[in-house]
Amino acid sequence: MSLRYKTVGITARSDIVDTDGVVADIASIVQSTGARVLLDGSRCKKNPKKTHIFSCHKELDLLIVVGGDGTILRAVREMGVSECMNVPILSVNTGTMGFLAELSLQESAAMIPVLLSGKGTIEQRSMLHVTARRKQKMLWSGFVLNEAVISQGAISRLIDLKTTVDGDPLATFHADGVILSTPTGSTAYSLAAGGPIVHPQLQATILTPINPHSFSQKPIVLPKNDVIEITIVTKPNKFRDIQISLTLDGQQYVTLQRDDIVRAEATNETVKFLRRKEETFFSTLRSKLKWGERPEAADRD
Repeated sequence: MSLRYKTVGITARSDIVDTDGVVADIASIVQSTGARVLLDGSRCKKNPKKTHIFSCHKELDLLIVVGGDGTILRAVREMGVSECMNVPILSVNTGTMGFLAELSLQESAAMIPVLLSGKGTIEQRSMLHVTARRKQKMLWSGFVLNEAVISQGAISRLIDLKTTVDGDPLATFHADGVILSTPTGSTAYSLAAGGPIVHPQLQATILTPINPHSFSQKPIVLPKNDVIEITIVTKPNKFRDIQISLTLDGQQYVTLQRDDIVRAEATNETVKFLRRKEETFFSTLRSKLKWGERPEAADRD
């Protein structure tokens, strides 16, 4: 078989049922094509025969991610921006939703050889560059594929978030928080909070307030080049233990306080996904979110 991807890495969610067995099955399928298999040694504990460990993602032509959307987000974070732009991801879903996933376990044996031969297509998803700073101190700087969330925690009190776009005042949100999302993340937490579905090939940033106090504060889709800055302006009060945090792709957390500034802008950096065909977004909406389906008629007996 003529191969487009000759060195294939495999990483997996470590707590799925029979992780070792699933990884061994995927490795066997890849090896049957003549490709070389390298494993993520920190998560694939029991190595199948004829496999080795990869030390960095630069060794790979393709990374197969076995798990759900959270596993994909973790893999993207660990790869880093430079490798995400060079090494495509092929995802095999073992989670509940698997919105970003391309294959089910049942499809793997038939589809992996086809995709490794080069018959698939590469889809690029944009990322958001996010920083958080406290005066001159940088608290966090990096990229997210889904979203950055500023929210309050332990005490059920609204917080105040002064927001500007390219230096122009937008609003001071009096809310549970704000979600800054990529188009990819528009179908995740942002959608649950009332944000719009945005096609992943659009270049934009979606700002979605979480439970705003004002009915006039609605989600807004902003152009790629807009720079969003959010300043924590919640005043100290007797509830000293109120917690405000910045959450990055649901996996990294930064504690914020008054006058801290979160800055976000869309970038040219992308994550590459190996897909079986050009357009899968609408079919994914229909199959996994049941989007556009008409509710069954009520029983009129």
